[in-house]
Amino acid sequence: MNVKSLYDIWRNNATDDVDLINELNEIEGNDDEIFDRFYRELEFGTAGLRGVIGAGTNRMNVYTVRKATQGLADYVLSVKGNSVAIAYDSRIKSDVFAKEAASVLAANGIKVYIYSELMPTPMLSFAVRQLKCTSGIVITASHNPAKYNGYKAYGSDGCQLSVDNSAKVFEFIKKVDMFGGAKCVNFEDALANGQIEYISDDIINRFLDTVYSHSVNPVKCDLSVIYTPLNGTGNKPVRTILDRIGIKNVTVVPEQEYPDGNFPTAPYPNPEIKEAFGKALELSKNVDADILLATDPDCDRVGIAVKSNDGYTLMTGNEVGALLVDYVLSGRKANGTLPQNPVAVKTIVTTELAAKIAAKYGCEMRDVFTGFKYIGEQIALLEKVGQENRFVFGFEESYGYMAGGYVRDKDAVIASMLICEMAAFYKEQSKTLLDVLKSLYEEHGMVYCLQKSFTFEGAAGMEKMANIMESFRQAPPAQIGGDTVVSRLDYKTSVETNNLTGEEKEITLPKSNVLSYVLSNDGDKLIIRPSGTEPKIKIYITAIEPDEQTAKLKANKWLEDVTSKF
Repeated sequence: MNVKSLYDIWRNNATDDVDLINELNEIEGNDDEIFDRFYRELEFGTAGLRGVIGAGTNRMNVYTVRKATQGLADYVLSVKGNSVAIAYDSRIKSDVFAKEAASVLAANGIKVYIYSELMPTPMLSFAVRQLKCTSGIVITASHNPAKYNGYKAYGSDGCQLSVDNSAKVFEFIKKVDMFGGAKCVNFEDALANGQIEYISDDIINRFLDTVYSHSVNPVKCDLSVIYTPLNGTGNKPVRTILDRIGIKNVTVVPEQEYPDGNFPTAPYPNPEIKEAFGKALELSKNVDADILLATDPDCDRVGIAVKSNDGYTLMTGNEVGALLVDYVLSGRKANGTLPQNPVAVKTIVTTELAAKIAAKYGCEMRDVFTGFKYIGEQIALLEKVGQENRFVFGFEESYGYMAGGYVRDKDAVIASMLICEMAAFYKEQSKTLLDVLKSLYEEHGMVYCLQKSFTFEGAAGMEKMANIMESFRQAPPAQIGGDTVVSRLDYKTSVETNNLTGEEKEITLPKSNVLSYVLSNDGDKLIIRPSGTEPKIKIYITAIEPDEQTAKLKANKWLEDVTSKF
């Protein structure tokens, strides 16, 4: 069906939301705007749905949410499931979409447990496991700008749906008519008759108790923290857990304390970027803080800036992750709680410094694809053989961390606790986290990591991204920045090729649209992949040299060479 026909159908049928009616009227006669909204349907993948809020098949709205949820309901019933848990964040229409999803599930005879107010993503994963649900839903677009929202689906293990199961859900979704195909009941009626039930405070308290149980060292000094939840879900749980471990000196950024999906003072509410710390940095002129702490809107990622001679230094996810690996392993070894044959897990694009640190403590470091579901799968594999207690830590470079298997997604609540506890532990020794990081590099060598993202918006952007990836496959580089590519790994075809000998071998990880190039030095590598949740291509570079300056020069030389081909 052509986009004009789809537009006309929506004009006649999308009458449940006045915002959609107004938008469809406003774009009448504008072919480009109509095309962008209707040239495709949002595709349901392992990260669920994510898109701009608005009218059309390529937008997040009550109709695309209902369609997706009917498909999820059909899947749940096909596996003889009977309950789903739901959480939502502070984004525009998140509460509306969550209630729409609950209404569809209830209409299909599926019991719904939903939080009565916005909650962090990890608390959904926890609820799924505690309530023994078949599936779970979080309405969030994580750290995307305000115009986005999304829909993440989870399995009974508390992980986001696997590749196979998300594909099964998508097949069900494709069979659902956008208008009239989804069953629906009134939310309040379903709440009154018990088809929908609010998740109890007991689950919330159990989550916080479990997080607290993973504390490594008692806090013995006064640590001053400036915290921003970036107008998201972290405000209550993060402040509660910090208070509980003894971090009492916490100042919250007032402009970003309460939920606001417009993110008026942080247009990009992403703790990976310095701009997200703008208000915290302003506040630091009057409040003498040891660290600045920021959690993203759904509180699954956390970033920090540490007081230094130059004001505050923003630390990368790789740096914080390496520090936490060292802190957790050394601390648990010292207090006698480190299990035999411990296991940590990181993604293939995450710093090799963590693997070097883990080796020091006899900890196995496992590499998986980007996405916490793959880290969660490793915990499940340990569970199958009764060894889940071996898992001690998991993280990825994009500011996601997890300690313990109580959730199966990244958790900024426990990460905030461990980061602040760690900072207090070292402050007692008159060290900052920057001091400790420097000592880790001195011990294990300089491992410099560079990550860059490139945005490609709209239909033309999607095509451009596909063409870029295909061009690298069709003409694989023999050199990058003048350095020899020793081997290349194509995770889409599951083939690793030795460029020097031509020998090929199978890659055992699941198939994914990722290309990796191993360069001359041991440990040097460059990885390129399209994001699974945003219209971006991401490049990850690891350069190992005796000093940081040399490593930076090399990494930037490779980046310039690769991006010249875009």
